[in-house]
Amino acid sequence: MFIHKIDESVSLRLVEIHDAERIFELTDESRIYLKEWLPWLDFTKSVEDTKDFIRGCLKGYAENKSLNTVIILNEEIVGIAGFNSINWSNKTAYIGYWLGEKFQGKGIVTKVAEALTNYAFKHLKLNKVEIRAAVENKKSRSVPERLGFINEGTIRQAEWLYDHYVDHIVYGVLVNEWRGSHS
Repeated sequence: MFIHKIDESVSLRLVEIHDAERIFELTDESRIYLKEWLPWLDFTKSVEDTKDFIRGCLKGYAENKSLNTVIILNEEIVGIAGFNSINWSNKTAYIGYWLGEKFQGKGIVTKVAEALTNYAFKHLKLNKVEIRAAVENKKSRSVPERLGFINEGTIRQAEWLYDHYVDHIVYGVLVNEWRGSHS
């Protein structure tokens, strides 16, 4: 079981099947907000859909290909974050995250992304961490920018969002660039 305490109020825990109802509830109450930048909302219409997502996450974890966690704030699940994939050949992890709408703007995702980056470098011994975000998604882009990730460029039409393509900016940080002040 993966559990990672970030501070007194925020922690990460491996997502589990029994989390499905809360994750679906959080998804449903933030659906319109999340749909602006996340492509999977139309495929998440029930708790069973969320269970399918979780089963995929657990399979990826068991195969050492990903690590998806629930973000816990004061003992309440408020979002999902983790390594959407880990490329062991290139020693690179790809961070993804989302929060319920009412939990935005509190610095939670920045703490989480910092903790995941630390974990990737210190425990998994990886060389690089990437975060990708749509060009217009200023909130998501601010996370890697605050943490000192480097803007490595733009991938044109990287993702189909319901009725249009969006370009992504790729942010990366190498282990030897990661500031030692991060705990």
